[in-house]
Amino acid sequence: QVQLVESGGGLVQPGGSLGLSCAASGTIFSIETTGWYRQAPGRQRELVAEIRGSGRAQYSDSVNNRFTISRDNTKGTMYLQMTNLKPEDTALYYCKMGVTIGPTQFEYFWGQGIQVTVSS
Repeated sequence: QVQLVESGGGLVQPGGSLGLSCAASGTIFSIETTGWYRQAPGRQRELVAEIRGSGRAQYSDSVNNRFTISRDNTKGTMYLQMTNLKPEDTALYYCKMGVTIGPTQFEYFWGQGIQVTVSS
């Protein structure tokens, strides 16, 4: 079974920066798609940024040019560097990975979520 563990969240002032990590453990043949999502109170979970199999990164309009997604397949780890944070970025952030766990078996896994709070 694959487990994803997020780290790096916390409290930051508006305009500040914060980095998140998502480390995968378990038997993984390959990592295909990876993404960061977030969910604010009373709102639906939304995609923040993702890297698809091609390696191309895509961002939501609300974070474009402020957030950077990256990953290290050799370490099974994904990152989200957040800059110029705004109060509306406050949310529970989740990582998601689509991985092959067998010769013909592909599954998505989610992390448990980590809180990011932007407030003065």
